[in-house]
Amino acid sequence: MIAIVDYDAGNIKSVENAFRALGGDAVLSRDPALIEAAEKVVLPGVGVFGDAVEKLKSFGLEKTIHSVIESGRPFLAICVGLQLLFDGSEESPEAEGLKVFPGKIKRIPASDGLKVPQIGWNSLHLERESRLLHGLDEGSYVYFVHSYYLESEDPQLVTASTEYGVHIHAAVEKDNVFATQFHPEKSSRVGLHILKNFMEL
Repeated sequence: MIAIVDYDAGNIKSVENAFRALGGDAVLSRDPALIEAAEKVVLPGVGVFGDAVEKLKSFGLEKTIHSVIESGRPFLAICVGLQLLFDGSEESPEAEGLKVFPGKIKRIPASDGLKVPQIGWNSLHLERESRLLHGLDEGSYVYFVHSYYLESEDPQLVTASTEYGVHIHAAVEKDNVFATQFHPEKSSRVGLHILKNFMEL
């Protein structure tokens, strides 16, 4: 079973639908016991960093997420989910992230001809071998919706990057933890390939 963490963040249902389209047994839940019992766990989300932190706290899910990660089971974070794994965000300076990895979330700078938030398709540069992104072609297009981006302190975490007025760390991976700033569930064939890779870990 794949548990999708339900903490009232946006776009969660479409993640569930994408896994189910691939034949996955996906369940939306905020029950710590159910999430702890799952074979794999997904932390999706669209929204404001500080609000997401508060919702995780209000549902008592911070310890659950750390426990799942420490157990070694496959864990996938998407969009705001990726941002939550790091130290904090310029979007909500008062809020602390989960601090699974070192790094900051920064605002995409204003740039001529580029709208912020970035909404739409952008190509990936594959930085290194990745189990999550295995089988993708260099330059594959995926779908982004974000105003803030990851700057990882550890370059060895980064499996894919993109350019949007600034160099963006678009995907990270270490051991059993995988995360993407883009939305696989909205990225058509490429995105379904990524989610299938996660299901097969």
